[in-house]
Amino acid sequence: MLDVAYPLARAVLFSLDAETAHHLTFRALSAAPRLFGSVARLTMGPPDPSLAREVAGLKFAGPVGLAAGLDKDGVAIPFWPSLGFGFIEIGTVTAHPQEGNPKPRMFRLVDEGAIINRMGFNNRGSADLAARMRLLRQAGQWPSIPVGVNIGKSKITPLNEATGDYVTSTQRLEGLADYFTVNVSSPNTPGLRSLQDRDTLAKLLPAVMEAAKGTPVFLKLAPDLAAPGTAGLVELACELGASGIVASNTTIRRDVLKTDPNESGGLSGRPLWPLARTSIQTALDAAAGRIPVIGVGGIDDATQVQELLDAGCAAVQIYTAFIYKGPGLPTRLNRGIQS
Repeated sequence: MLDVAYPLARAVLFSLDAETAHHLTFRALSAAPRLFGSVARLTMGPPDPSLAREVAGLKFAGPVGLAAGLDKDGVAIPFWPSLGFGFIEIGTVTAHPQEGNPKPRMFRLVDEGAIINRMGFNNRGSADLAARMRLLRQAGQWPSIPVGVNIGKSKITPLNEATGDYVTSTQRLEGLADYFTVNVSSPNTPGLRSLQDRDTLAKLLPAVMEAAKGTPVFLKLAPDLAAPGTAGLVELACELGASGIVASNTTIRRDVLKTDPNESGGLSGRPLWPLARTSIQTALDAAAGRIPVIGVGGIDDATQVQELLDAGCAAVQIYTAFIYKGPGLPTRLNRGIQS
């Protein structure tokens, strides 16, 4: 029912500024996530049990997950499983609440099926998210699928204090999140991508893993790294005992577009696919089966999902295609890879 009505809803939402449309949608979802979930399950629902898999010791109900960036503050956690997601990732969340970058900061490229954002990790902070997650667990509203949290650095935190910032969020959310993803690859926080430096990560990752107390910790890498850089960081993650890799994030490149909108920020969506596919393959080759790789970037059909699974990805994540194609996309992808 939700998916049938989406073409009309999309027309209305796409007539609004992208961020305004996002907030209106999430205001409704946060007010009644279980009600919307009940409606969604009439035509969508959980993946077929044959699609379940174990990833880093976690039971994913299916291979298609929700990427970080959509539900930054976890306000719709009970809703997402009803759409057929096998796992979800909340955030990016930071130790300090922050407004993010000045508006406007999100732009649709409709003809290209893409989005440019320079949000800047706008979120209510990890303490707020921890309180919300704790209440959901206590109220018996925690979903049966894994809920990961993507953690980043607060803008006000100096780069030389970044490790403490990540550790603070991890400590607050330990015991609540099912896994953590260390985000050092967003292009929208000044200096953040410099944390992909090998020596810096060699200190950051172990500190987060210690604070996580056994909760799986993944590392999210940028698609703009040269292949040797990606391979080297995957090797480091393996050496340090990280639980897996998320490849990749948004790109700052514009040569993948047919036209240049002259907006800064991270590009996601269909044009990202060739670049992301290369980055994912580099990560898979470097991991060599030692740790799982979750593929993300430009995925919008079942053929791409199957290609990544056949290549060795443990699972995939979607975001931008979900905005363009509607809430029924996870279910269609699940059915597409079953057939």
